[in-house]
Amino acid sequence: MTTSAAAAERRVPEVVHRRRWVILGVLMLSLLIVVLDNSILNVAIKTISTPAPAGLGATQSELEWAINAYTLVFAGLLFTAGLLGDRLGRKKVLLAGLALFGIGSALAAEAGSPVQLIVFRAVMGIGAAFVMPATLAVLMNVFEREEQPKAIGIWAGGVGVAIAVGPITGGVLLDHFWWGSVFLVNVPIVLLAIVLMFWLVPDSRDPKPGRVDLVGVVLSVIGLVLLVYGIIEGGQVADFTDATVLAAIGAGLAVLVLFVVYEKRSDHPSIDVTYFKNKVFSAAMSAVALVFFALMGVTFFSVFYTQSVRGYSPLQTGLLMLPLAAAQLYFAPRARLVVDRIGHKATCTGGLLLLAATLGAFALLEADTPIWILEVVFFLMGAGMAHIMTPTSVVIMQALPREKAGSASALSNTFRQVGGALGIAILGSVLSTAYRNGIDDSLSLLPPGLRHTAGESIEATLGVAARLGPKGDALIAPANDAFLHAMHVTALCGAAVAVFGAVIVALFLPGRTTAGQQEEEGEGEEELVGVE
Repeated sequence: MTTSAAAAERRVPEVVHRRRWVILGVLMLSLLIVVLDNSILNVAIKTISTPAPAGLGATQSELEWAINAYTLVFAGLLFTAGLLGDRLGRKKVLLAGLALFGIGSALAAEAGSPVQLIVFRAVMGIGAAFVMPATLAVLMNVFEREEQPKAIGIWAGGVGVAIAVGPITGGVLLDHFWWGSVFLVNVPIVLLAIVLMFWLVPDSRDPKPGRVDLVGVVLSVIGLVLLVYGIIEGGQVADFTDATVLAAIGAGLAVLVLFVVYEKRSDHPSIDVTYFKNKVFSAAMSAVALVFFALMGVTFFSVFYTQSVRGYSPLQTGLLMLPLAAAQLYFAPRARLVVDRIGHKATCTGGLLLLAATLGAFALLEADTPIWILEVVFFLMGAGMAHIMTPTSVVIMQALPREKAGSASALSNTFRQVGGALGIAILGSVLSTAYRNGIDDSLSLLPPGLRHTAGESIEATLGVAARLGPKGDALIAPANDAFLHAMHVTALCGAAVAVFGAVIVALFLPGRTTAGQQEEEGEGEEELVGVE
């Protein structure tokens, strides 16, 4: 085929096609900001939990809310943000989201209390919700279908860059500046991304955009917040039969059921539940949610393991996480080659089983385990993730027509964020409950009020021990032992979730695709999923 003939067949304008890889770089910078923030925060949570002036004195439940306030708002607004991008133009929505994210970052850097930090993190989540789906939607509109898997692989590899840059950047900042610098660093990156976006990225929109579903958005956010509140509160009081805990969880589930019923009957739903009638599509979505459920929960406690138990600094902790990022960065663009050879089913099942094995390996870590073992675990975890996220992203994005790219991206990211939020809430509550049960006997001589505070987390126990002076030294060893036991229990729960995900993808994802099926998939872009 001649160059002119190839150009004639393109659905992407020639001027856009020529600079598509530069545009991808700008989109990855926007993505970097959103992912960078969470990966930086992972290293900073121990510092934020220390008393003022070094930190904010945040409890474990407040730390979980600082992460989940961002995540839940992000997840609740993603689909609406995708629809607004389809309607108003993806470039405009990207720019507005970046600006709001930058403002939220500046405010979070100056937060004077955990409550203020939680509120400003929610503002950042609103901005991020308008950035994430728009980046992938623009990608789908500047690349031809045959280049999309490669572009998505590179885009997913950008997550690996952010995971690498985030903890190290956070560590450097915390070694030299105050905790708020981990948020303030977002501002100059936002400004650079906005300038490049104005200059290089083309606008695109859906010629037949859907109507915004405000009722669905409100129901989904309220339901998720109530559910997560109940789970986190249950972990904090170490009693899931508490009336407040049961009421919150029950109300959250009831609102989410109402949300699903409303969406099924709505003529302009936030989430078109008919997509989930397709088992392949549903399995890919489930895999995304379960991966982030397990990963976010384990990442939350791994920082306390490296810093509180092992005594590493924030910068050293960031460097310890490099193998996780390096593996994602290396394998994410190459995962499509594995899919071409053995198919989506085998690739994703293998990735989830590898992830389960690495999560289970945390149950073997002790206070004196050689640190190179943790490095190997992180590397294998990153490799497993890369062979799950890239193939499932391709299945999800190619499941819908290109003009609905914003909706497909929003669905994928919604499930990822909800999975991550529930992972932090549920596995964080498992960690909190197991820790309190393990440390209670060692706190029996403390006054009742101080005993409850000291039992909230390992950092709280060590804080109380420091205030007690030499008398508190007796609490350090029991605190480390109780945390290690809690970490082992939580890690095994995360591994079980990953195994469950492996079973789902093994049953429902498509196997190796034949050449004939690939042709049909290329022609059937209006189909929900191209291969059965």
